[in-house]
Amino acid sequence: MDGITLGRASLLCTLLLWALQVCSGTVTVTVTPKLEVVKGETAKLPCTYTVSSPSNTVVEWFIEEQGTRKRVAFHAQGGEGKSDEGSPLSGRVSIGADSTLTISSVQPSDELNFFCQVTAGPSGVADAATMLLVFFAPEKPELTRPSSQAITAGETTSSEIGTCVTKNGHPQPRIIWFKDDQPLPEIKDRKEKTYMIPSVVKEASGLFTIKSTLYMQPTKEDKDSVFHCTVEYTMPGNQIKQKKSNTITINLNYPSEKATFTLLNTDPVKEGDTVTMKCETDGNPQPEFDFKKNGKEINGQGGLLVLKSVKRTDNGLYECRATDFDNIEADLSGNITITIHYIDPVNVTPALPRDAMLGDKVEWQCKTKASAKHTVQWKKGSEVLSQDGTLSIQDVSYDNAGEYMCVGAVPSVPGLTAQASVNLTVKGKPMIETPAVGEVGKEGDMVTLKCSAHGFPAPQFNWKPSGKESISVEGNKLVSMVTLQATAEVMKDGVTCEASNEHGTDSKTFLVSLKRAIDNSADRVLLSGNPVLTSADKQQGGSSGVVIAVVVCVLLLLLLVALIYFLNKKSKLPCGKKDKKEIASGEVNNDIVVEMKTDKANEEAGLLNKRPSTEQ
Repeated sequence: MDGITLGRASLLCTLLLWALQVCSGTVTVTVTPKLEVVKGETAKLPCTYTVSSPSNTVVEWFIEEQGTRKRVAFHAQGGEGKSDEGSPLSGRVSIGADSTLTISSVQPSDELNFFCQVTAGPSGVADAATMLLVFFAPEKPELTRPSSQAITAGETTSSEIGTCVTKNGHPQPRIIWFKDDQPLPEIKDRKEKTYMIPSVVKEASGLFTIKSTLYMQPTKEDKDSVFHCTVEYTMPGNQIKQKKSNTITINLNYPSEKATFTLLNTDPVKEGDTVTMKCETDGNPQPEFDFKKNGKEINGQGGLLVLKSVKRTDNGLYECRATDFDNIEADLSGNITITIHYIDPVNVTPALPRDAMLGDKVEWQCKTKASAKHTVQWKKGSEVLSQDGTLSIQDVSYDNAGEYMCVGAVPSVPGLTAQASVNLTVKGKPMIETPAVGEVGKEGDMVTLKCSAHGFPAPQFNWKPSGKESISVEGNKLVSMVTLQATAEVMKDGVTCEASNEHGTDSKTFLVSLKRAIDNSADRVLLSGNPVLTSADKQQGGSSGVVIAVVVCVLLLLLLVALIYFLNKKSKLPCGKKDKKEIASGEVNNDIVVEMKTDKANEEAGLLNKRPSTEQ
């Protein structure tokens, strides 16, 4: 091999070795392909990398605008991260030691492709892209009607129904129209009967304002239709959300086809009521109305006919009639027959106040007339005394005095009543009620006595003996109260109340006695100053009888034992073994003396049903 060939072979080997070294160096960059964030929040874009051969490494973040990359931040290995001035992110972007790019207060304009580029000297250069997506919920949509006049049903051209506007959304939202809660197809072709005209405005903030106007050719069936719109928008995590607008109805004109005439009063009409009748058609706007009563024209206001404080003469046939020039051939009329219920004033015979003597008979008659079946009742207070129009009192007493009311009513018509009252005065001599016993603590105390008497004219009172007197009225009674000293004479004879008028006199005697008092220390009751036994005394007295009976029984038993003993000594009774003792004649005492000793404590315990204490 010559020198030239050897030189060429050496050069070729050198080039191959250099190429092998260059190709063996590699850089790998890893980022998040897509990052979603809400406007105003902070976004963190991570970036990690690997380098085959350690060397001075530089990490740079770029944005891409209109096909051109622009650096926004960088840092070299071992150095401090810095951001670039003059970029759209200046002042809001920083790069960390871990190469993460942080963007504060994210704006819609930040929705860009971000590139993390790593340069590692001989190992080479590599990058990876992150797409930053920015979201913001739009405002609630606002729906408005056009300011133009009403729409006429049946027209051949479409009319504006309303405009829906939603502001400040990102990404661009969409508007959906609803009629009676049913979505309308999104049609933009103006040749169709129903279509929408949308518009989009991108604000300086980068947010979108969306507007959509709905057009239709409504029919009469749409007079009560309700329209609304919703804005549909996207949020992070592929969430699809909606916001609903207010609702509107359309002001639709359409011809009348029929009329209705209605009585608005719900209860039967009675004299004095206000009657309201309403006439209306099924068209819009409402036409003019004419009213008649029994064929004669009367005045109404719009579609209302109001009759105030009606009388029975207002009975009759009422008619309303309308004329709609958009449908001149339609029969637009209606009629109502009004019945005014009434009741005449009640007539009481005799009508003047009545004076009757005690024991007399009195009677009244009450009559009335009404438009329907009615009732007549006599009442005193809330008590019903008669239901046939006749009130008869056979034997008049003072309790019968007072006011009586005759009430006429029509049960089928609530509130339809008439009434009249009469007054009964009962005359006669006084009648004193049964007196109550007066009580004092001791003789000489002051006592107050109450004397109640019926009578008319009002009786005069006279007390014997007299005292300090006061007069009052209780219902239909006159009451005299006297206060005096309970002297010995008063305690003995009592106090007399005498009531008198021109028809006679009545008197009653009031007794005065000592009050019942209790002496707790002696446990005795004193009634009118006389001591009586308490319940404990009675119990002890009763127990003494029981003790006496027991003693008698014990004595009889001892006598029986003594007799048996005596007969045994005489050997008249067969007995068992016994001591034989000589009994000297003449030494036998036929008188048997029994001595009983009782334990007083035990006896008292037995009387009180107690057991004596046992000695321990």
